[in-house]
Amino acid sequence: MKALRKIQSPSKQEQKVAVESYPALFSVLKDIHSEETEIEVDNSKERIKIPLRAMEFLKDILKAMSEGQPISIVPIATDVTTQKAADILGCSRPYLVKLLEDRKIDFVKVGKHRRIKLQDVLAYKQEMKQKQKKDIIDIMNFDEQIGLYDS
Repeated sequence: MKALRKIQSPSKQEQKVAVESYPALFSVLKDIHSEETEIEVDNSKERIKIPLRAMEFLKDILKAMSEGQPISIVPIATDVTTQKAADILGCSRPYLVKLLEDRKIDFVKVGKHRRIKLQDVLAYKQEMKQKQKKDIIDIMNFDEQIGLYDS
């Protein structure tokens, strides 16, 4: 599968089309109850079968484009470089390398280079978000117990 790796914001015209198309697709998808559907391409009148899950992805893409957000499609089994993983996590590359060396995230070495599965990076990011949320709640509870927080 070829991945769209170049992250690019939608043009004004693409954003306009997405704004117009998203509500219609959203409405149509609510009424589809089978695992596949057909769409008709206007110019050629050709009908194409598409899995429902792909249509749901298209809906998400249109929503993001209508909001002017950049889109990138990457197969989940993709390996990423340490720099790309650091960008995803919002940390420096040296900090990410430390996480790898401390075995907090699995990786493989290809020659001198480390490669990390995208799904492992995303799982670590989700785990850290959950830990941060728990820590914030713990801090708020502690502040409330010692009277620093008015409820």
